[in-house]
Amino acid sequence: MPDEKPSDNVEKVLADLKGIEDRKQSLIADLLRQKAEAVKAFDERLAKLGYQVKDRAGKPKKSHHKKAPAKPKPPAGPSAGPSSAQTKTQKKA
Repeated sequence: MPDEKPSDNVEKVLADLKGIEDRKQSLIADLLRQKAEAVKAFDERLAKLGYQVKDRAGKPKKSHHKKAPAKPKPPAGPSAGPSSAQTKTQKKA
């Protein structure tokens, strides 16, 4: 009989550990579900404001970055008018 008592204690501890591990896994699953719901709600709010989620195709409608000019203006050539050097020589003559 004394041999059975320590074995029962070990069984009880192992059962408690299994229960704790199961509870831990269920809490982790619940947290992951809550996180997914929060991310989905946040993405919906962003979509209402005009932003798109990175997973979706296409560019976002709004951005906090300033738009750069598409093409810089080419420097003025000789056809654009007299340069300052030509004006000085014309004044002397």
